[in-house]
Amino acid sequence: MKLRLTQSSGTVTVTLPNLWFCLLKRAERGLKAVLQKGVLLGAGLEQVTMSDRFDCDNCKESLYGRKYIQADGGEGDNPYCIPCYDSLFANTCDECKELIGHDARELFYEDRHYHEHCFRCFRCDRSLADEPFTSQGEELLCNDCYCNEFSSKCVACDKTVMPGTRKLEYGGSTWHEGCFICHSCEQPIGSKSFIPDKDEHYCVPCYENKFAPRCTRCKLALAKGGVTYRDEPWHKECFVCTSCKVQLAGQHFTSRDDSPYCLKCFGSIYAKKCEACSKPITGFGGGKYISFEERQWHQPCFNCTECSVSLVGTGFFPNGDQILCRDCNTNSNL
Repeated sequence: MKLRLTQSSGTVTVTLPNLWFCLLKRAERGLKAVLQKGVLLGAGLEQVTMSDRFDCDNCKESLYGRKYIQADGGEGDNPYCIPCYDSLFANTCDECKELIGHDARELFYEDRHYHEHCFRCFRCDRSLADEPFTSQGEELLCNDCYCNEFSSKCVACDKTVMPGTRKLEYGGSTWHEGCFICHSCEQPIGSKSFIPDKDEHYCVPCYENKFAPRCTRCKLALAKGGVTYRDEPWHKECFVCTSCKVQLAGQHFTSRDDSPYCLKCFGSIYAKKCEACSKPITGFGGGKYISFEERQWHQPCFNCTECSVSLVGTGFFPNGDQILCRDCNTNSNL
């Protein structure tokens, strides 16, 4: 015998050959009907005498006058008494190891099944049925227990940094984003640059105003780099030649009256000129020069005016503006 379900005016009916009856109630996992053996009492329907068998598909006991559930089968919907249905199809609770009956609320998480009252926090035993939770290994924890045990605490306010919230970490410590503030202006630093000073943190403008040295020339703070001249700090771009204003950082320079000069400017302004080539004699770079009666020569330029032989290390004879070697001096007197 086969049962065939049809839908009519919101009432589910079951049709048998030469017999029909109405199922009065629907359970959470199937259909329920209240039957009397041989007679089905239907609301507003004529009493019908039933002689055909209507048994549980598993234990074969009659289902007349009993609640039952129809389960989907390969060839149709098979009826089961409640005990058989639970034993065959119900899942086992992962916590209490008992069957989860057809009329119980079942919770499912990561291939595990639970009674509603068994789905609880492993620490505080609070129900997790309608609350957010976190899995830690095999344990299920409510958010409060998870945070108290595993989440870090903000070093500023000593409150838990909740999972999913924005935080800042530095030097092994953790802050809420709004708690990581400049020690001076007390404004949140966020993702901006900052400068630590012992246990305090400063935004760059506050640190510069409070601690950074100030440039001798422009009087502004030196955040980084710079040069030192006469034990005074300078920005690289501020340390320039007094004359031509070229930057002196990274190159040779000299000074006059405490003012820095590049070698070129110093030579052209202050250095004495070579009597032979008229170029400045600076003495920088290990250069040697020769001085005689208020006159100076570069060593390579100190030559006989007539024959150009070098006079370095030999005797020479001044003759007006000229300097002569011994031979040229003898010839000039003949």
